[in-house]
Amino acid sequence: MRSTLLAALWLAGLGAAANPIDPNSMSETVKILASDAFQGRAPGTQGEAKTVDYLIGRFREAGLQPAGENGGWTQKVPLLKTQIGPDPLLAIGPLRLHQDQDIEISTRSPVDKIDIQDASLVFVGYGVFAPERGWDDFKGVDLKGKVPVFLVNDPDFEAQPGEPVYGKFGGQAMTYYGRWTYKFEEAARRGAAAAIIIHETVPAAYGWSTVAAHQGEAYDRLRAADDPQPPPLEAWMQREVAVNLFKSAGLDFEALKKSARSPDFHPVPLGEAKFSATAQVSHMVVESHNVLGKIEGAKRPDESVVYGAHWDAYGIGADNAIRRGAADDGTGVAGVIEIAKLFAKGPKPQRSILFALWTAEEQNLLGSETYAAHPLFPLAKMAANYTLDTLETAGKSHDVVLVGAGQNSLEADLVKAAKKQHRSVTPDAHPEKGLFYRADHFSFAKRGVPTLLIMALGGAYDLVDGGREAGNRWVNDYTANCYHKACDAWSADWDLSGAAQDVELVYDMGKELANSKRWPNWSQSSEFIGIRQESNAARH
Repeated sequence: MRSTLLAALWLAGLGAAANPIDPNSMSETVKILASDAFQGRAPGTQGEAKTVDYLIGRFREAGLQPAGENGGWTQKVPLLKTQIGPDPLLAIGPLRLHQDQDIEISTRSPVDKIDIQDASLVFVGYGVFAPERGWDDFKGVDLKGKVPVFLVNDPDFEAQPGEPVYGKFGGQAMTYYGRWTYKFEEAARRGAAAAIIIHETVPAAYGWSTVAAHQGEAYDRLRAADDPQPPPLEAWMQREVAVNLFKSAGLDFEALKKSARSPDFHPVPLGEAKFSATAQVSHMVVESHNVLGKIEGAKRPDESVVYGAHWDAYGIGADNAIRRGAADDGTGVAGVIEIAKLFAKGPKPQRSILFALWTAEEQNLLGSETYAAHPLFPLAKMAANYTLDTLETAGKSHDVVLVGAGQNSLEADLVKAAKKQHRSVTPDAHPEKGLFYRADHFSFAKRGVPTLLIMALGGAYDLVDGGREAGNRWVNDYTANCYHKACDAWSADWDLSGAAQDVELVYDMGKELANSKRWPNWSQSSEFIGIRQESNAARH
């Protein structure tokens, strides 16, 4: 009788009140993950081995079942790791460029040496080919063996009302065409010898230090010979260097940048100066791992709800500083563990719950991408993916920030759950940052799975202590000083009560969904609705 009553209360939504997310427990988890012993949790290192062992222990302790390959707790994620050697010779004409200062180069090709000599440079504006929007920056220009130079973000990012491009690419909200990943992919499709993106802090949404933090290191999934290949060299260039390059070719950078906002834009050769790059490259195959646990559904175990966060960070830098990834994403990992503990205490949900801690998020979502390409639960019957990535550490708030507003029906669930906490939902204040395309949920979104991302970098929370102004100070300070840096360390001064609120939100949402027959869907305006519709038969 007592167990029946407890089950009824839990299903009625009182479980979260009886078992609140513990911010102190979350803090202790982050403190451990961000400690010296874990060495910054870089994939393929001793830090990974220690991290994976710790996370398996936490999942086992929480009461989960293993959900990995061959009945284990992990899924193998083979990665190609490359490293540009010291002092590469980089030049445009007679101008010598310095790695990390003027330009940041990397490669995702398993080669021993990069040797590009006197390749022509071509400015391709934003480098967008989008026939469905009536846009083509390339106009048939042959880029084989050449080096396209791209602007970052979308063609309408800086457009003003009245310009033909205004609103054509979502206005301030970045589309996938604005992401650096898309631009490198487009360069490779066109046979370019290399690709260079001009870094500007506002449209990129991060400073040069974030670019230089990679220090010539790159990761990629292992590609078969017949897979699409990346360009031989990928690079970012400081804006000031680009301005001088254009000037030496008799061109005005700002004028050309403005002309790139027109559908009539044509690629522009950048004078007689040629690009050369000579660099030694070390490469190796690294075996990394996703950590996966589950609670099998009592009625429909092939249907699933997924909670995810990424366990990896940037490891030890060239200056021997540990880039600990405490907030990014130790807080998300801690949140997933707390949710797992709550589910394990209650009755089995009707649908299965998958708890996923991904590797190689910082290397372009490679852990979640590997899982999504080789899922252990069918994606067509995955009701939702909830991703926690970088939670705020400044205390309780009156609201929660929604990244990617307008995408799917999970947003209505978020509003409902927030209302129960006497909180509101605030849309992402900086959609131009393209955060919706920069976290592990995107690996599932692009395959049609409805997703919800909780990420504190989307804008200033309205903090109980200090309001929106205090929230703005927190996010600006973290982004400017600690994002992907050694400063992202655990602190006894943290207040994770607000992060715990956000974790409870997605716990409540997922619990309700896991005990329903409901299938969330994408909005009619979402680019992912068609993909989801292709698998409708599997759900009905």
